[in-house]
Amino acid sequence: RRYGLWFRLRKLIIWLLGVYIAIPFLVKLCPAIQAKLVFLNFVRVPYFIDLKRPQDQGLNHTCNYYLQPEEDVTIGVWHTVPAALWKNARGKDQLWFEDALGSSHPVILYLHGNAGTRGGDHRVELYKVLSSLGYHVVTFDYRGWGDSIGSPSERGMTYDALHVFDWIKARSGDNPVYIWGHSLGTGVATNLVRRLCERETPPDALILESPFTNIREEARSHPFSIYRYFPGFDWFFLDPITTSGIKFANDENVKYISCSLLILHAEDDPVVPFHLGKKLYNIAATSRSFRDYKVQFVPFHTDLGYRHKYIYRSPELPRILREFLGKSEHEHHH
Repeated sequence: RRYGLWFRLRKLIIWLLGVYIAIPFLVKLCPAIQAKLVFLNFVRVPYFIDLKRPQDQGLNHTCNYYLQPEEDVTIGVWHTVPAALWKNARGKDQLWFEDALGSSHPVILYLHGNAGTRGGDHRVELYKVLSSLGYHVVTFDYRGWGDSIGSPSERGMTYDALHVFDWIKARSGDNPVYIWGHSLGTGVATNLVRRLCERETPPDALILESPFTNIREEARSHPFSIYRYFPGFDWFFLDPITTSGIKFANDENVKYISCSLLILHAEDDPVVPFHLGKKLYNIAATSRSFRDYKVQFVPFHTDLGYRHKYIYRSPELPRILREFLGKSEHEHHH
């Protein structure tokens, strides 16, 4: 019996080893697998929520829209008005919400990270915090996420963000518009802001929460990359990402961005290591494009336990935003 057990165990070990060795070759032969792992757009957590009903998530002053950035692409958008407009917003239609963007409140365009949808728990909690501080929050699911139609790509995500930004600007009058990216969304955010700066319509400020330098460095540092010590790791795993046209080169983009930049990062972030956020800050802080603008890095101590997605819990956040955005609004009016 003991021999039989050992035989079965040995068979299992050989099988697991075979799978472990086969996966890199599979990824190399089919780069689309690696792209899926970067986007994780098929992971819909929480699963059973109806994205057409933001009020089910406690967002009673939020309207759900659908916009069409390109033919065959439809994206689902949520617009949460500032808490001060909460009573007026009850029972109002899309037109009222669109007009409300012209009220004298700043607007934050929020670009979420991979996996999940615009209805993800930590995202919803952040919208509530920002709304209570007097901001409109506009957020959306990129093509291929949530109930948005289309297939995901870095180019497509950036184009969707550009479309929503232009849609906001067409309605917001002179109100400041800020861009906030989280995690993978920081890659979309710097792509977007670089394009906006190149066409000379920069946003009023850029906020990056838990950002990385570029997708290759992030994939190499990711805690789930059990293959990082595998011989030929770059060739097997990182090159297919690049082949799929996925770069999210924050470190390159910040050299072409000219607006105020705020970076928020928790020291105990297990998904995007803290040192990557710090490295990005050092690149931005010494970049000539920021010489007339404020560049600030705010770390959150390990003891606070904010990890990758709970910075919204910080009681300091309202003060940080008020001080930072107050200054960038001041610059904006000069």
